[in-house]
Amino acid sequence: MSQPKHLTASHQTGGCLCGAVRFSVDAPPITVRVCWCRLCQYLGAGNATVNVCFPTDAVHITGEVRTYVSTADSGNEMHRSFCPICGTQLFSAAVARPHLLIVRAGALDRRDELMPAATIWTDEAPPWACMDPMVPKSRGQPPPAGA
Repeated sequence: MSQPKHLTASHQTGGCLCGAVRFSVDAPPITVRVCWCRLCQYLGAGNATVNVCFPTDAVHITGEVRTYVSTADSGNEMHRSFCPICGTQLFSAAVARPHLLIVRAGALDRRDELMPAATIWTDEAPPWACMDPMVPKSRGQPPPAGA
């Protein structure tokens, strides 16, 4: 069975706004999710974040990143990494799932073929939130992708 179109890209590149951090990914995405949890709304300037899940060992990073550690609404300890120069949000990783790395879709050079497979934490979204009716929704945290 072939993969859906949004999961076929086997090589991705990306980086931050100022170019101090660059990365490449040598594996297709495991999943793409739009997240409306309150913490993602902080990261997304009030909007949801679009997150692409990859195997951690397939992501190769050059440049310095800084990491902010916090507890997500799911209860997971999260490490959220960003460029210390321009502040671009780049990655998230849950301590409970070290084999997975979340890449912010906005940091990818090519985003056109990364269709979200789910919208999560919809109960946290503000009343004005725009959600694609064709994308499945989850009121909270769904089972982990690629667990």
